[in-house]
Amino acid sequence: MRRLAEPRGAAVPAARPSAVSDDGALVLQGDCLARIADAARGGPFDLVYVDPPFNAGGVRGARQGRGSRSRGSAAYSDAWGGLDAFLAVLEPRLAAMRDAMSERASLFLHLDFRAVHEAKGLADRVFGRAAFRGEIIWVPGNGARRVKGPSMTHQTILVYAPGPEMVWNTKGASLREQYAETSLAMHFRHVDPSGRRYRERTISGKTYRYFADEGRKLGSVWADCPAMTANTPLTRETTGYPTQKPLKLLDRIVRIATNEGDRVLDPMCGSGTTVVAALGAGRRGVGIDQSPLACRVARQRLSALGEGTT
Repeated sequence: MRRLAEPRGAAVPAARPSAVSDDGALVLQGDCLARIADAARGGPFDLVYVDPPFNAGGVRGARQGRGSRSRGSAAYSDAWGGLDAFLAVLEPRLAAMRDAMSERASLFLHLDFRAVHEAKGLADRVFGRAAFRGEIIWVPGNGARRVKGPSMTHQTILVYAPGPEMVWNTKGASLREQYAETSLAMHFRHVDPSGRRYRERTISGKTYRYFADEGRKLGSVWADCPAMTANTPLTRETTGYPTQKPLKLLDRIVRIATNEGDRVLDPMCGSGTTVVAALGAGRRGVGIDQSPLACRVARQRLSALGEGTT
C-alpha cells in the first residue's frame, strides 16, 4: 500500500520463505493485499494492528541513523490524489485482513483526523457495524502546528472484532491506570490487614472489592505513551523511520488484545514495532511492508533482539 523508495545500492535481505520463523517472527516485503495470504499460511491471526499512511500528502523521509537530525532516504509517499482514492486502496486491504483473522481476533485501525471518519464508514461495510467495539484516543504529546481551527493533538484507533469471542485483557500493570485522587479520597477509606486501601460496592446483591493499588481498567484515552520515545533522534528506541510508534503503545495493544502464543499481524509494519512488541510479550509476530527500507529496518531490530537490544 505504501509507495516507498530505497536508497541506491542498499542491500535488502530476502523475505524468509515460511510463514513462521524459528523465533516466531517474520517480515515479508510486498503489498499486503497479496502477502497477507502468505502470512496466513501459519494459521489465522488473533490481532491485526494496522497503521496505514494518514493521507497527509507528501513524502516521508527517514533519518540517516540514530542521533541524526537530518532526513535521508525517502521512506514512503503519502500522496493519494484525494481521500476517495485513499479509501479505494484501503478497502480491499481491510477485507484481506478480515479474512485472515481468527474467531476471537480484533483489528486496531490507527488513523488521524484526515481520514478516520470516512475510514470508520468503510470499516463498517467491511466488518459489519456490529463488529465495531469502540475507539481509543491516543495522545502522542508532540503538540500541533495548525494555524487555523483546533490544534489536533490526538490520533484515533478504531477497534473491530468480527467474532463473538474477542480477547480483552484487563489484568497487569500496563493494562490498568491509577484512580483519580478525588476517587481515592472519597471512596477508598477501608484498609485490609496487610495495609491495602480498598472500597466495596454491592451490585445486584453481590459485593465486589476494589483495591486502590491495582488501579482501574484502562479508559479510551491513552496519554501515557509519548511518541517522543520513538521519534526523538537521541533515544535508544528510535530507528529513524518516520512515524515510528512507541513500543509502550504497541506492547499495551498486544497484551490487551491477545494471549501468550497468539499470532499478531502488522500488514504495514514500517519499522517493525508491532512485531518487536509481540515477541516481547510472548506472542508470534508477522510484519509486512511494501518498502524495502522498512523491511530492512524491521529485520535489523529483530536481529538485535537476540543481543538484548531494540
